[in-house]
Amino acid sequence: MVTLTIDRKKITVPEGTTILDATKSAGIPIPNLCYLRDVNEIGACRVCVVEMEGKDKLITACNNKVEEGMVLYTNSPKVREVRRTNVEFILSHHDSHCASCVRSGNCSLQTIANDLGITSEPYQKVLTNMPWKRDFPMVRDYAKCIKCMRCVQICEKVQSLNVWDISNTGSRTTVDVSHNRRIEDADCSLCGQCITHCPVGALRERDDTQKMFDVLADPDKITVVQVAPAVRAAWGEALGLPREKATMGRLVAAMRRIGFDHIFDTNFSADLTIMEEGTEFLARLKNHSLDRYPMFTSCCPGWVRFLKSQYPELVPQLSSAKSPQQMFGSVIKSYYAELLGVEPEKIFSVSIMPCTAKKAEAALPTMDSAGAGQDVDLVLTTREIVRMIRAEHILVEDLPEEGCDLPLGIGTGAGVIFGATGGVMEAALRTAAYLVTGKNPEPDTFKDVRGMDGWKEAVFDLAGSPIRVAVASGLGNARRLIRALRRGDVHYDFVEIMACPGGCVGGGGQPIHDGEELAEDRAGNLYGLDRISNLRFSHENPSIQKIYREYFQQPMSEKAHHLLHTDHNAWEMPQAPALELDPSEYV
Repeated sequence: MVTLTIDRKKITVPEGTTILDATKSAGIPIPNLCYLRDVNEIGACRVCVVEMEGKDKLITACNNKVEEGMVLYTNSPKVREVRRTNVEFILSHHDSHCASCVRSGNCSLQTIANDLGITSEPYQKVLTNMPWKRDFPMVRDYAKCIKCMRCVQICEKVQSLNVWDISNTGSRTTVDVSHNRRIEDADCSLCGQCITHCPVGALRERDDTQKMFDVLADPDKITVVQVAPAVRAAWGEALGLPREKATMGRLVAAMRRIGFDHIFDTNFSADLTIMEEGTEFLARLKNHSLDRYPMFTSCCPGWVRFLKSQYPELVPQLSSAKSPQQMFGSVIKSYYAELLGVEPEKIFSVSIMPCTAKKAEAALPTMDSAGAGQDVDLVLTTREIVRMIRAEHILVEDLPEEGCDLPLGIGTGAGVIFGATGGVMEAALRTAAYLVTGKNPEPDTFKDVRGMDGWKEAVFDLAGSPIRVAVASGLGNARRLIRALRRGDVHYDFVEIMACPGGCVGGGGQPIHDGEELAEDRAGNLYGLDRISNLRFSHENPSIQKIYREYFQQPMSEKAHHLLHTDHNAWEMPQAPALELDPSEYV
């Protein structure tokens, strides 16, 4: 233990603690812009400087460790002057049009500048402006970039894709797409982790809210919307709602006030995915096509993009099942259009997703199975639906809860946990066990795949046969798992991978809380909903039973294959740059 004095307050902390963590433990916050624990600890922004007694120069708190007897001042006149000057320099290279910025009110730079009392900018503005494909699902505003390096580091160290890098030198230094590529030509997974870890508005999703408002005002369009499982665990955060009040029922009520005609739960198509994917897994297991490599889940478009760009030879191992979003889109413009008695072209299909990659998935040329244009016409992130709620001046805390529409508004606990890492695997095994034995297992039989570990593995008994499974979240962990598979170090039958750490609950379209990782809290919310659900098995969903009875006949039928499955090889993905490969990756 080390004893030191911070702002005349004596504290004791473990040896090796950074000054930033020591001050935090003492209830003394220090502002910072570039710091991300274990990812970006480079002291680039110089905002977290503190004064150390006996030392002339100020030191950064994020990457300097405490020492015995150290005396520090976190907000002395000298610290305030230097901190203010550093922030003014940052602002001189930053587009400060806050009123029109997507991060206004939720921007670390804006907060720090306000706290420092900066009401004018004394230095000449020098802004970087470079072209960007504005209809790409992710948008970069170079003029807002503060060169903190967070996006570079999160993409390299956590997601292992190295999409971002430093460009140019001297005063022209900026962050840009690596290898002199355009973003549309890069092997970007569109996971959005760079967006959620940017402290300012330099990165954001393509905003489609105005397009949605225009469609809502069109009397000739029937708007049908689906809400993903992970959205219910996070949407209230940006509105200041406690988790117990930010329910799915209150979100449904808000969306009805906005004007959506039919509101459904993606849990329905998550259950549909389990029926198709679980049946496919058992078929592949039976015909021994998994003897060398496992079947991979295909629910996450960021993961699919990653596999196609980094390990294209393993694409055949992906389940052919579409994601729940796309299955729902197909069902809406076929089965549900028939139920309504309308032409599918009149339906405008919308999804509310915790994900930025879903915007790209919906636009794939293979996602038009119902024959009425894109099966999903528009994808809105959790952040975008919150912006729409605010634009409509809806006081959500005062809304009574309302249910989804029927028949596609029914979901199970198995569908709910899709939003957490391991949830797809657990849900699939629940139904696979039933399909093999004719009996439901205990719902929590497969809970060993839960948890926030980046790579989990387990062996389960399925009617006397051992089933080896693995779950990974975060693309860096996915890469480690695939390398181990290729070396022959591990062998699995079934593998679930989610691009975002923690799964969809930590998705790139979720509310942003700078410096906080809330995926675990949100996942706990989903598992709680599963625990209290009356239905915890996908095959017990009465709407699922009805749609197979009346429309698909059985999983993997000809009609099901046409509407609910896809060819992953029917579209191209930019390939990874030719980098030096690890020879230990190969058998």
